[in-house]
Amino acid sequence: MEKLKEQYMKEIVPALMKKFNYSSVMEVPKLEKIIINIGLGDIKDNPKSLDNAMNDLSIITGQRPVVTTAKKSIAAFKLREGVKIGCKVTLRAGKMYDFAYKLFNVALPRVRDFRGVSGNSFDGRGNYSMGLKEQLIFPEIEYDKVDKLRGMDIIFVTTAKTDEEAKELLSLLGMPFRN
Repeated sequence: MEKLKEQYMKEIVPALMKKFNYSSVMEVPKLEKIIINIGLGDIKDNPKSLDNAMNDLSIITGQRPVVTTAKKSIAAFKLREGVKIGCKVTLRAGKMYDFAYKLFNVALPRVRDFRGVSGNSFDGRGNYSMGLKEQLIFPEIEYDKVDKLRGMDIIFVTTAKTDEEAKELLSLLGMPFRN
C-alpha cells in the first residue's frame, strides 16, 4: 500500500510545484495526519458500545484507539465532565497513507448512491473534514458482528496554507470530489 506515498513523491510534488509556482520542494503541501473519531451518544444506555466502537476502529485503522472524555459538563445533554463519550485514532506516516488509499479506492465507492465528497468542508487553513454514516463500507468489518451502525468523522490535516492548495493535494492523492 506504499503506492500512495510513492505517487506523492513522483507525480504529486512536481504537479503542485508547477501549478502553484513553488520555489522549493519544502513549500509543497503534504498530508500531515488523519484523525478518525467516533462519538457515542448511547454510551449511558449501553456501556459495551464503547468496546465495540474501539474494536471496529482498531480493525479499520490497524491502530489502537484512545478513549475521549467530556471536557465540560452540559446539562442539556445530561453530560458530566470526565465521562467517556467516544474514541479516536490519529494516523501518521505509513498507516496514514494506507488508510487514505483504502478510503479513496475501496471504502468510498462502496457507499450507496456515491457521487463524490463535498468540496466545501475545508476549514480555511487547509484542513478537510468529512463524515461517514456507517462503518460497514470498510471491507474488514464483518456485517454479522456489528451490533449498531456507527458513523465517524475523518479529518485530513495538511500543511497547506489555503483551501485551494489542500483541495488540489487531496484530489491528486485520489479524493473523489463532487463536480
